[in-house]
Amino acid sequence: MKHKIKDTATESILISGIGLAAFYWICESFMYFFLEPEANIFQIILGPDLFQTWTRVLVLCIFAIFGSHVQYTYNKRREADIALRESSEKYRTILESIEEGYFETDLKGNLTFSNDPYCKILGYPHQQLLGKSIREYTSSDTAEKISHIMERVKQTGRSEDGIEYDVICKNGIPASLELSMSLLIGTDGKPAGYRGMLRDVTKRKETEEEKRLLETRLQQAQKMESIGTLAGGIAHDFNNILMGIQGNATLMQLKIDAAKPAYDKIKNIEKFVQNGTELTKQLLGFARRGKYLVKTTDLNEVIKRSSSLFARTKKEIQIHTNFHDEIWAVEVDSGQIEQALLNLYVNAWQAMPEGGDLYLKTLNVELDNSCVKPFKVEPGKYVEISVSDTGVGIDKETRERIFEPFFTTKEMGRGTGLGLASVYGIVKSHRGYIDVNSEKAKGTTFTIYLPASEKTAVIQETTPVETLKGAGTILLIDDEKMILDVGCELLEELGYTVLPALSGKQALEIFQKNSNKIDLVIMDMIMPGMGGGETFDHLRSIDPDIKVLLSSGYSVDGQATKILHRGCNGFIQKPFNLNQLAEKIGAIMEMQ
Repeated sequence: MKHKIKDTATESILISGIGLAAFYWICESFMYFFLEPEANIFQIILGPDLFQTWTRVLVLCIFAIFGSHVQYTYNKRREADIALRESSEKYRTILESIEEGYFETDLKGNLTFSNDPYCKILGYPHQQLLGKSIREYTSSDTAEKISHIMERVKQTGRSEDGIEYDVICKNGIPASLELSMSLLIGTDGKPAGYRGMLRDVTKRKETEEEKRLLETRLQQAQKMESIGTLAGGIAHDFNNILMGIQGNATLMQLKIDAAKPAYDKIKNIEKFVQNGTELTKQLLGFARRGKYLVKTTDLNEVIKRSSSLFARTKKEIQIHTNFHDEIWAVEVDSGQIEQALLNLYVNAWQAMPEGGDLYLKTLNVELDNSCVKPFKVEPGKYVEISVSDTGVGIDKETRERIFEPFFTTKEMGRGTGLGLASVYGIVKSHRGYIDVNSEKAKGTTFTIYLPASEKTAVIQETTPVETLKGAGTILLIDDEKMILDVGCELLEELGYTVLPALSGKQALEIFQKNSNKIDLVIMDMIMPGMGGGETFDHLRSIDPDIKVLLSSGYSVDGQATKILHRGCNGFIQKPFNLNQLAEKIGAIMEMQ
């Protein structure tokens, strides 16, 4: 309260005027006291006569007015100073509280003012930045671009927004900034410098890049899914055609003397069928229908086996291995994985025509959802296989199409374009994914991720099965008449009685009438109307003990696997020859 009264008194114009006048009156009275010591008290205070008294009053009024004016001027200046300080403080508080960096420069681009966020973005203190050019902490190309923009802003007077401004921060880490710049006008109305705002968009750019990569991978996965479905259908139909050729060639071979020239021609036909079969295997691999015999496997052993085979044929390639000692087991078709790895080895060899180094590595990894989401697989434990070469590398355009079927960089007639496509399909069929990292002249790394298994890996051993002829009745079901006719003749050559059926419905009618004498059913998986799965369920409902061999132009995957899990006794893939058919039938007939 006392301070308030004191401030009011010192700021009052009236009090100031009266105070100054009273001071004058006192001074005048003291002067008269010393000049006229004999004067009485009234003469000292009021003056010796009326003229002197009125003169004092007039001067007192003049001093009062003057004092009031002085106080008024002082108050106004004080208020202006306070308002300026408050405005300046408010201005600085606003600039310091925003996230963007604010700065001002002279016409040469040298910094005259910056807020704290500006300093934090660049990582330098105020003192070190003051007087420095805004072109100093960036590349020469960006500095030149900023110079052109500053000149354009000066000439046009219009601000520039969304300027890409890449800088090198104090810690040496590059940052991507977005700059807005406008002209700063001086008190004389002429350009005095520039003012600008900086935004750190490094994280935003990284997020946008991650989003773009995610969208690209998703689009690639969807495209490969569609092409895979088409490729699988083509391979299935082509295998049926090859089955017809193989079967007829086998039947002709049985009826022709080996000494005749036609016998060799038939053997050539069988070789061509085998070549066609290898081609369809690659197509089915790409279509993710390439699994045949799935077992719990040690991938280190698979890689050792496949790389050893490759090393014997390509001695100009130096192979370096780095295997994890306690690698997790995986449930895979080792034959298909070997085929995929060999395709990658061959791809690396072709990228190193003058020789080079091939690095093979395995590792146990745990992948979270952010890692696997672009590839549409489940997070969890995976075994990582990396195949790296020191070859010519792959450009961006090729990388985007590298897993497409029939895409090849080789000249016409030098490749089918199915190698990497089949690798992609094989890995996807095992619920894994494959990624590629490469640049021109910097080599290539393919990385495969296969889901780990809790089971223990088993050592695979193969025992030859003797080709057998047999006896009994077989129900053969296939909707392709060509396959049905050839199949009947092959089975009759092996000594079996055959009951043919062109559909699942027809097969059920035949089976109901002859179930007591049918020993085995050989059934196609893909049929119109009643498919293989439904036909199998109906057959087992009539006779739970009936033995069934599933046959298809697809490999044992998807629908075929489901039928096998429901108790189907075996699977044989088209096209098959007489020996393969005899082995499968013999193995199933021996089952108790």
